[in-house]
Amino acid sequence: MNILITAGPTREPIDPVRYLSNRSSGKMGYALAQAALNHNHHVTLISGPVSLPAPSGAHLIPVETALQMFDAVRTTISHCDIAIFAAAVADYRPVTSSSQKLKKHPSSLSLHLEPTEDILGSARSLFNFSGYLVGFAAETENLIAHAQSKLTRKKCDLIIANDVSQPGIGFDSTENAVTLCFPNGEIHPLPKQSKQTLAAVLFDTILARATPLPPTPHA
Repeated sequence: MNILITAGPTREPIDPVRYLSNRSSGKMGYALAQAALNHNHHVTLISGPVSLPAPSGAHLIPVETALQMFDAVRTTISHCDIAIFAAAVADYRPVTSSSQKLKKHPSSLSLHLEPTEDILGSARSLFNFSGYLVGFAAETENLIAHAQSKLTRKKCDLIIANDVSQPGIGFDSTENAVTLCFPNGEIHPLPKQSKQTLAAVLFDTILARATPLPPTPHA
């Protein structure tokens, strides 16, 4: 099958040397890409800026901003059977970006921000993706409620939720602990483990749910 995975952060420029971003390392998305490759699937990995080597065999599309990731997903998703959106896309960007480095002044500085593109939310509504759609929800409170809301709003088949306020998991970590949320109300927590081990479990779960059962032969 053809698998699309997004990973890492985006960077929204303020000026040539500063940007808005987040602490995503890309490790979870890259581990998922490797898990898919281990099953001999075709993997397109759309990645924001990370300090990780691309998994051997993956088709890597490097991007920097949310708009670039949006455009890359739009041009590739129609060819995919499964789409896993593990990237931590910035929610806002500066309305204008200075072409020169902003100098420090004694007075305060205000940034006018605007929302970035809703990549996960566009999968069904704009890109007409009909495959198995997986999103991530990195939360600091009301984990399950926020994840279930996102599941419904984005029309996902699965939301993988993790509490990034917990020390030792999520951003900047080699380990993670997540809860799987499905449209039928099923909630399935997975304990803290290495992101590589977790990725293998997650991909096996996704693959099992995404692959239709063969028809039962008639007697």
